[in-house]
Amino acid sequence: MFEVPEDRKYLESHEYATTDGDTATVGITDFAQDELGDVVYVELPDEGDDVAQGEEFGVVESIKAVSDLYAPVSGTVVAVNDDLFDHPEYVNDDPYGDGWMLKVEVTDEGGFDELLSPDEYREQTE
Repeated sequence: MFEVPEDRKYLESHEYATTDGDTATVGITDFAQDELGDVVYVELPDEGDDVAQGEEFGVVESIKAVSDLYAPVSGTVVAVNDDLFDHPEYVNDDPYGDGWMLKVEVTDEGGFDELLSPDEYREQTE
């Protein structure tokens, strides 16, 4: 069974978002990192870039595959986890902690409500 924290919401494509006020932390789920295998490279947008819910924002490359990353919320990137450029394995080791990818100042609060709940996401991965 994969870890699905209750404090965040999920896209069907296995990205998550958790909010702290107007800022959302974005990354990929435990299920996604397991499916990918060892992550060797991460391509992320720059601070100040805009992301749109459901649209591609980056790429994660593993020993098995290259996968596009999709934004679970819309907004402006206010922080990028630069540690992932030198340590992409953080995505595998701690996807909900040190493996976070972006912090986004959310511009469309309705977008968060449209994401899957932890229970809905859990059902999808079973």
